[in-house]
Amino acid sequence: MIPESFIQELLHRIDIVDLIDAYVPLRKAGANYAACCPFHNEKTPSFTVSPTKQFYHCFGCGAHGTAIGFLMEYSGQGFVEAVKELAARAGMQVPEDDARPHDGPRVQALTEIMARAAKYYYEQLKRSEKAIAYLKRRGVSGEIAQKFGIGYAPEGWQNLASAFEDYSVAGLQQAGLVLRSDQGRLYDRFRDRVMFPIMNPKGEIIAFGGRVLGEGEPKYLNSPETPLFEKGREVFGLPQARQSLREKNTAIVVEGYMDVVALAQHGIGNAVATLGTATTATHVQKLLRQVDRLVFCFDGDAAGRKAGWRALENSLEALPEQKTIGFVFLPEADDPDSFVRAHGAAAFDRLVAQAMPLSEFLLKELAAHCDMTSAEGRARLVAEAKPLLGRLQTPLLRLQLVKRLAEASGFSQVEVERLCDLKPVARPAPARASRPAPSLLRPLLRLLLQKPELVRRVPVEALPANSEEARAIARLCSTVLECGDPIPAYAALLERLRGSEDEAVLGEAAAELMQQPFAEEDIDAEFSGAIDRLLEAERKRAFAVLQEKVAKLGVAGLSSEEKAHYLQALGGRV
Repeated sequence: MIPESFIQELLHRIDIVDLIDAYVPLRKAGANYAACCPFHNEKTPSFTVSPTKQFYHCFGCGAHGTAIGFLMEYSGQGFVEAVKELAARAGMQVPEDDARPHDGPRVQALTEIMARAAKYYYEQLKRSEKAIAYLKRRGVSGEIAQKFGIGYAPEGWQNLASAFEDYSVAGLQQAGLVLRSDQGRLYDRFRDRVMFPIMNPKGEIIAFGGRVLGEGEPKYLNSPETPLFEKGREVFGLPQARQSLREKNTAIVVEGYMDVVALAQHGIGNAVATLGTATTATHVQKLLRQVDRLVFCFDGDAAGRKAGWRALENSLEALPEQKTIGFVFLPEADDPDSFVRAHGAAAFDRLVAQAMPLSEFLLKELAAHCDMTSAEGRARLVAEAKPLLGRLQTPLLRLQLVKRLAEASGFSQVEVERLCDLKPVARPAPARASRPAPSLLRPLLRLLLQKPELVRRVPVEALPANSEEARAIARLCSTVLECGDPIPAYAALLERLRGSEDEAVLGEAAAELMQQPFAEEDIDAEFSGAIDRLLEAERKRAFAVLQEKVAKLGVAGLSSEEKAHYLQALGGRV
């Protein structure tokens, strides 16, 4: 785990305005900066960056966060990856909590080796008539070849020796570019292949995929897993697809490098490919950080249906609410490359728009293996659905599937839930205690965000129950008090609360504060007024409870302390 103190220092050193301006040109807008949001399409800028708060918020789509959050959302990186990238920008070394203190320099050296190899392969493509002819035959233009950095690994055993001063350097083998034979002889892994560089979200080359020219085997050869590359985490074409992903809010997942390239050649730029492995939950999570809809596109043969089913199984635990997954199965004779060349981009776009929803594919595939005309077959349908429903993390979608299973099987919804060991999600909402209007507590939450040292004066015991704002205030107070002095800066405080159940409410309040900050000279008076209103509301709630008790038991049913409070409250009302 990365220490909180390091996160705090990192966010102190990084200027969020400079960071975001490198990706999205910002313009001054009063005390803040503005731009058209990079996370959704808009013509009027609603994306706002606060230099004082070191926080961004889009008033159109609601995206908001710190410098770390921006990198995670923009580049699809995980938290640790984003922290490491920002640390490199700031010249800081992320504290290591494992036994690999020298991995940083080693990874950097391997990254430089891969970049040099990619440059060599790219230059070799220009000199290879047969590689150029192959790409032309596949309809790949020079512009698209350049966009994807496509290259060529020549025939021969030690061509990389001309690109590196020392062919025997260990880094070439660690990067997966050079192999050592049983006799101790070094030789290139990739020979006589069209080369597709695989990049991480930052655009660094971490691996290669090589497509053989001619009839050799294997047709596609990928880099092995290395300190740079874990195939279950990476996808091909993500950096090139990023702009189109934002515009279309849909990611198309295909199986091959050439499928991605061919679709891009026809103007479909939001396609990526898994790297010679089944789609993993990490792939799904990475892509759904950037888009709301994921569409898997496979060949329509048995192998394609099998790949689609594996993708479905691995998507269940990674599918959050408000996101959707669909499936396209092409005619048996086609793959995305051949289909788009034969039928055009518009026809392919229609297939994606009409993709089969995950729920429909799941039920169809299960029913195809069961005799739905017999009681035994319908029972088997529910039995086979059980492990899948248990992995699904989205209650609303699970509820829909349970209803569909009940209709298909003849069981009731309650029986399906019981047979699948599911806790029912369609429960009546419990009665909620009365709560003050959010307007009472939201200003107090914003005041505490603007001036965190005020938490020491908050009567936490007076906060009402069953209130999101009250819970967020209590968590903010405890977090600030735990930090001690000095109190973390605004962005570091919000980052410390990342992942808490109050993160959304705190983010909303922070966004409101960007639009309507309190004048510094008014904060103390505003705070005193908010506390007075809080205490008055607490007195009214306490009196209402006593009134209910008196109505049931009479004044004699009150304890001596309750009786004193009751009489005092009555006296105050005379």
